[in-house]
Amino acid sequence: MMTKFPDGIILHITPLDDWLQALEAGVYRADSLSSEGFIHCSRPEQVLQVANTLFRGKAGLVLLCIDRNRVAAPIRDENLEGGRDRFPHIYGSLNLDAVRQVVNFPPEPDGLFELPVELSG
Repeated sequence: MMTKFPDGIILHITPLDDWLQALEAGVYRADSLSSEGFIHCSRPEQVLQVANTLFRGKAGLVLLCIDRNRVAAPIRDENLEGGRDRFPHIYGSLNLDAVRQVVNFPPEPDGLFELPVELSG
């Protein structure tokens, strides 16, 4: 069962190497910012579906726990693919001080993801 996240927390899945580069650069820019104009994020209840659909079996990932109230760039909750579920999209670079926690996000042996112990209580 998923723990209650503080209000305003959104999550972003990224390779650890990309996060380490962001720490050196002082700002985080996902590849999707250049290709699509925004950084994809999820609400806590959405993240496992996203991870298991798009990242199944991929190692070396981390979850960025982002305080949406501290993000300097605009955030829009939208679904650009026509579904009913709306996802938070950050329209600009992510300022590092908005990231409250970074958690390793390895897949299980079957390739599927579960919420890390640090976040599941």
